[in-house]
Amino acid sequence: MKLDAGKVRFGIIGCGIIADVHARVVALLSEAELIGVTDVNREHAKRFAARHHCRAYESIEALLRDDKIDAVCICTPSGLHAEQAIQTARAGKHVFVEKPMALKLDDVDRMVTVCEENEVLLSTVFPRRMSPHARFARKFIQDGRLGKLSLCSAYVKIYRDQAYYDSAGWRGTWKMDGGGVMMNQGIHTVDLLQWLVGPVVSLSGKAKTVLRSIEVEDTAAAILQFENGAMGVLEMTTTAHPSKGQRLEIHGNKGTLVIEEDHIVALEIEGEEAVKLPPLDDFKVVPDGHLLQLKDFAEAIQDGRMPIVPGTAGRHSLAIILGTYTSSSLGREVVLPDM
Repeated sequence: MKLDAGKVRFGIIGCGIIADVHARVVALLSEAELIGVTDVNREHAKRFAARHHCRAYESIEALLRDDKIDAVCICTPSGLHAEQAIQTARAGKHVFVEKPMALKLDDVDRMVTVCEENEVLLSTVFPRRMSPHARFARKFIQDGRLGKLSLCSAYVKIYRDQAYYDSAGWRGTWKMDGGGVMMNQGIHTVDLLQWLVGPVVSLSGKAKTVLRSIEVEDTAAAILQFENGAMGVLEMTTTAHPSKGQRLEIHGNKGTLVIEEDHIVALEIEGEEAVKLPPLDDFKVVPDGHLLQLKDFAEAIQDGRMPIVPGTAGRHSLAIILGTYTSSSLGREVVLPDM
């Protein structure tokens, strides 16, 4: 569904911390404007709307009935994403949904199908893909500069205390969070690893609650087998004090590339004394990643094209995480579903 003219008019469902990022980013875009928001806590929605100079709707249904809204950012707890995205698409609104886009692969498939049937765009939030360093790394790898890949691993070692999980009733629950460090924090890094290296075909993993009083895992590790023959490791925890952040290490028979947070910190190629990176813009995942991705999404609506990060992009990272949970439960290697 192509937008005939003018700015893309956004609504937001859910007025939590990440919704504030969406609202601030939309305000910076010449291609977009924020019309209104809704939240189960109406008073909270009113305060949020006043802060961002937009309307507070009394319900999701009221927001979706408004013809002034073209697209909706879904910023609610993860367990609500699938049904709210489907509801939004059936109302004829484009869907921009926070990660994880759903908690089950079948729900991802339903979301994609319903959006296609209603001719609206679907995108899931993976702002780390927008980093100039990540985009350079992907092309560098695809061009074969690292040679045949051998060991490609990712690490997320951050800190979340018990108060973080206690701050909202849905955090750390299977029903609404869908998982722990892998599903909530680590999914960005899981996505980035498979986006750079290629799909994972099988894995063996262990996920468990080590320190926190929550239903889901605070620590996880997995051994990955990539389709291209490379192996890899995932290590993730919310118990690392102090936080060490995100790190990806990609090794091939011609060289090594290392990304910390969203910047390349090492690039070594056989036979080359020093590999110089081209000029790359500085990047902070919040808010730069959301800004660039929402800008692209608005332009995709205006131009009638697919966004850089389509809804289908959310499926494989989810399969890796769910596969780790399954492997941990069964105590054996699992083969991931075809992508």
